[in-house]
Amino acid sequence: MLPVARRRLRLSPASVLAGSALAPLSAAVIWPRSRGRAVVVCALQMYVYVAAYKMPHDDPAALEARVRIDYPVALDRALGLGQLPTTRLQRSLHADGSFSGLEKVLVWAHWVWFATPHAALLYVGARNPSRFVRAAGLTYAVFDLGVIAYWLVPTAPPWYAAQRDRLGPVEAGETGRVRRLMVEYGESFWGDRWPSLYSVFGGNPLAAMPSLHFATSSMAALLLSETGFLPGVVGTGYAAVLGFALVYLGEHYVVDLAGGLALCALVRAGEPLARRPLSGGRALVVGLRRLALEPGSV
Repeated sequence: MLPVARRRLRLSPASVLAGSALAPLSAAVIWPRSRGRAVVVCALQMYVYVAAYKMPHDDPAALEARVRIDYPVALDRALGLGQLPTTRLQRSLHADGSFSGLEKVLVWAHWVWFATPHAALLYVGARNPSRFVRAAGLTYAVFDLGVIAYWLVPTAPPWYAAQRDRLGPVEAGETGRVRRLMVEYGESFWGDRWPSLYSVFGGNPLAAMPSLHFATSSMAALLLSETGFLPGVVGTGYAAVLGFALVYLGEHYVVDLAGGLALCALVRAGEPLARRPLSGGRALVVGLRRLALEPGSV
């Protein structure tokens, strides 16, 4: 309940995160090992992540004073040979202002991401339960390291830079520059329900580098590929479509995707280094559970 009550009680971010982090640990200690416990622990982990993701925006003015806007613009303009890749795509594919079937698919690819990393974990657990703990650890390590970057170096997405007129010189004939097509379509598709839906899934607009959409989808593709060829093709195909959608819809720069891919690779490469600390963590959970259930045995 700490994340919910943090504003009313004026709690510091450190106390909220420290207190909330005890929730997954407590669930692991109290519940016997089972699929139900795994689901609860993962859900609580994501609850803590969402709180950490949203908290920097509790003070929008302070966050906007710290946000980086210009460096991804410069890098993406260099990658686009003088023009942002997002601008090129939107000018080529969204010229008449209506939403094509392709664009609707891309928007939905963006929306279903909220379930995709967890669906991949469920699949891994169903196919090979012995791999679930490792897969969950890699997935949530990507989430947690990414949110640390959002705290340390808050970075704006393309649509925000466009709203603040920070995209640099406008090429001849360029109009509109970067539009946030996902929101435009959401408003037309969901109507009056859109503001409430967006308030649930939004929360921090200045958290773009690295792209956790792409990082977690890349990790899901990697984990699915370890379970079989076809799941790997599905996961990789989805990650590719999502990456294109994120850039085209104005949600991320190409360099944000590169940062997300680098984060995925870093977590995967660092797995051997984390094995000993994780083994110690499992031993701690076992010891605490024994202490809670059999106080006289420890």
